[in-house]
Amino acid sequence: MQKTALKKLMAFGGLAAEGEFSSLFAAKKRSNSNFQTKSEDDFRRLSFFNFSRPTPQHLHASGQHQKGIMSKKAINVRVTSMDSELEFAIQSSTTGKQLFDQVVKTIGLREIWYFGLQYTDNKGFPTWLKLNKKVMSQDVKKDPTLVFKFRAKFYPEDVAEEIIQDVTMRLFYLQVKDGILSDEIYCPPETSVLLASYAMQAKYGDYVPETHVAGCLTADRLLPQRVLGQFKLNSEEWERRIMTWWADHRATTREQAMLEYLKIAQDLEMYGVNYFEIRNKKGTDLYLGVDALGLNIYDKADRLSPKVGFPWSEIRNISFNDKKFVIKPIDKKAHDFVFYAPRLRINKRILALCMGNHELYMRRRKPDTIEVQQMKQQAREERALKIAEQEKLTREMSAREEAETRQREAEKRMQQMQEDMERARHELAEAHNTIHSLEAQLKQLQLAKQALEQKEYELRELTAQLQSEKAMSDDERRRLRDQVDAREREVYTMREEVERQTTVTRQLQTQIHTQQHTQNHYSHHVSNGHAHDETATDDEDNGATELTNDADQNVPQHELERVTAAEKNIQIKNKLDMLTRELDSVKDQNAVTDYDVLHMENKKAGRDKYKTLRQIRGGNTKRRIDQYENM
Repeated sequence: MQKTALKKLMAFGGLAAEGEFSSLFAAKKRSNSNFQTKSEDDFRRLSFFNFSRPTPQHLHASGQHQKGIMSKKAINVRVTSMDSELEFAIQSSTTGKQLFDQVVKTIGLREIWYFGLQYTDNKGFPTWLKLNKKVMSQDVKKDPTLVFKFRAKFYPEDVAEEIIQDVTMRLFYLQVKDGILSDEIYCPPETSVLLASYAMQAKYGDYVPETHVAGCLTADRLLPQRVLGQFKLNSEEWERRIMTWWADHRATTREQAMLEYLKIAQDLEMYGVNYFEIRNKKGTDLYLGVDALGLNIYDKADRLSPKVGFPWSEIRNISFNDKKFVIKPIDKKAHDFVFYAPRLRINKRILALCMGNHELYMRRRKPDTIEVQQMKQQAREERALKIAEQEKLTREMSAREEAETRQREAEKRMQQMQEDMERARHELAEAHNTIHSLEAQLKQLQLAKQALEQKEYELRELTAQLQSEKAMSDDERRRLRDQVDAREREVYTMREEVERQTTVTRQLQTQIHTQQHTQNHYSHHVSNGHAHDETATDDEDNGATELTNDADQNVPQHELERVTAAEKNIQIKNKLDMLTRELDSVKDQNAVTDYDVLHMENKKAGRDKYKTLRQIRGGNTKRRIDQYENM
């Protein structure tokens, strides 16, 4: 009986685990196949798969097994994905496919060919559940509740081209992110910061400076512990660098941010690779890497750069006998590619991964099936609807921000006008005071002029009297002369005072004229300011319809012609280079790991994942097999 799905984040599950091709495709009886399925003892001796034969068709979940799941003897099952926990009740006869179908139906997943159910067997090894067998007949720990992890077992070559559903992309995003943060996938420090900025956009949406202040990301896993311990930076300094790039992702939807994250992550050398310890015929310890593009051989000390590569299209069939694994190439001139695994269990894992990856590799190079075409059409319609909704939301947000900006500008202009008006009032008051002072000065000047005229009249009278009284005695004439001189001095003093007051009056008149001009200027300015504010209000009502939002899309290239996301985007490349130089100045050289050294050597030599891929596939198959055997 199905219980309510309990949402919660779970720990990352390893990908390199035992499985059967039936975890991707339904087991199908083939009478004329080189792939032989015998008893367990026979299977330990020989297992063989022919890549040149047609591949079986995928069986989709029918959803009609629920009656078979319900029983009086119910067995509790817990399935954890990267972002949820599901609980079911099954019976002892329930097959792996029935359980798998119920899981993918519950989470709404249709791209089921990438995923499988993983469990820990009785020996403590991670193992993939076989879909064509009963759950209880497999080596599952018989605990009160059976625990499985729903994980990606196979990876797409190009996430932007192949992933159809958003739920599929989210599951890949969470699994890859966890692999990077746990250092299972090596990621350079500068790229880790870029990926962290996309992770914040996917989780929180647009960066908001008022909300996302220093310290707000303390609870988030942002960077691998290796990166945090390698540089002399505190958490706030890391946050500041991440937020700088986070702000650049404005208007990017959460789904787009996850996709951008995966597009950058898929350029990492360890992305999507399952590594296995092997030995060649000479007994040299090496690594075999199995991924979506083929088989690669690595030195034991370097899992970043493979030395020899074989695409799936060059491999005819594979087989193993106990610990010996044999790969037959298409090229008849080339001899078999042979290696030895430390345990039979490893060869079973390698076989299952080779079969699934080869099938997907060939399927990608053929026209899509009707079902896949329908899924892509539905996904395009759903994404178009989401994009339209996002554009509408973006326009509304932009319009609101524009309105708020205009409101702030209007308030600022209003405040400025109020200050101007207050200043004008103050200057007008000063002008009025000056006018009153001038009027008083004019009145005093008028009185002074009248007094001067009176003194001049008295002086004339005295002069005339002096003229007419020549017969006066000397004493009388001397006294009269003194009076005339005194009157002349008074007249002179009064003339100077009149001239001074006249000068002051002219200055006051000039000042009054200036004040009147200023008053007229501010009155006109304040009037125009109010009119402009009303115009701004009208623009605010009409501004929302003028905004647009364009989404960018990248078209991936063929595997041998592909370049990294950083090479495609010169802006990202320049940012990464600048951050690399910045981090070098605070790097703790004692904390540098071997893989950091290998990465820096590759970068200095101009090598990346795709350039290395072209290099290791150079020459014919025979030459590359010889190169492998001589390692």
